[in-house]
Amino acid sequence: MTVKEAAPPSAAAPGVQRRGSGARVKARRGGRWWIPWLFLAPALILFLYFKFIPMAQAVSMSVQEVRPYLGNTWVGTANYSEILSSESFRSATWNTIVLAVGQTFGAMALGFTLALLVEGQTRKLSFIRSAAFLPVVVPMAVVAELWRIMYHPTSDGLMNQVIALAGLGPSGFINDPDTSLASIAVTGIWRGAPYDMMIFLAGLAGIDRGLYEAATVDGASTKQRILHVTLPGLRPVFAILFVLAAVRGFRSFTEVFLLTNGGPNGSTEVVMTLIYKLGLEQNRLGVGSAGAVLLFVATLVLTICVQLLRKGRSA
Repeated sequence: MTVKEAAPPSAAAPGVQRRGSGARVKARRGGRWWIPWLFLAPALILFLYFKFIPMAQAVSMSVQEVRPYLGNTWVGTANYSEILSSESFRSATWNTIVLAVGQTFGAMALGFTLALLVEGQTRKLSFIRSAAFLPVVVPMAVVAELWRIMYHPTSDGLMNQVIALAGLGPSGFINDPDTSLASIAVTGIWRGAPYDMMIFLAGLAGIDRGLYEAATVDGASTKQRILHVTLPGLRPVFAILFVLAAVRGFRSFTEVFLLTNGGPNGSTEVVMTLIYKLGLEQNRLGVGSAGAVLLFVATLVLTICVQLLRKGRSA
């Protein structure tokens, strides 16, 4: 009768040690789960106090008649009905859509062109990229004031002198109802294109260079390489930028407020400036809050639709 030999301690020890060390690491991580939240706490508190609480208050005020010092009264959907039936809101919505579409596609097209021109690793290109990115870091109030000066309606204005080189007459730009919205769109494109350029540069860095070499060997021209290699490789970047640029366009306020304040004759009135006037100038906070909620819902729906479309194409 034989006795089974016991397994050597060394045969079981590694597995036991691995399980023991894993358990200890898990225990340590489980005991310190609060450390990441501790670092995030200051930012979360600021977001809660200055963003999420005001958003909840806006939703609450949108169904009330806001009467400071007298107490709010419940009105249900009356504020929404009033603002949706308002001709000024419909006009502002149309101007917002036109401005958002123009700024979105204009900034993306210009940003993509700039990214192709400044792509590379040389020091000169690094300086050019930094210089091109300056409009993004300049405060919007400064940008608006600079463009307001350049849009001076007389023939001595800078932009009028530029278009005079092409044989065009002086324009009123932001002072003309026919050109004011387009002038604001140009300002937004000028400021937003460098931001899109940097994201395009990051996307271009992720495209396999072997694809360009293979296309060159096959005799593809520069235009064909852009159409069949660059653009397909940047498809996810285009989706992200479209959402960011569209949200930026829907929330246009500072440039409109400083350049025209919705004028002349309401030709540049957008939803954000209309909400500002309803809430802070006319003291109709309930109606203004309803407009803000509608703008938020429209932005949310646009974002969800783009994400669903993106997933449908990738599937």
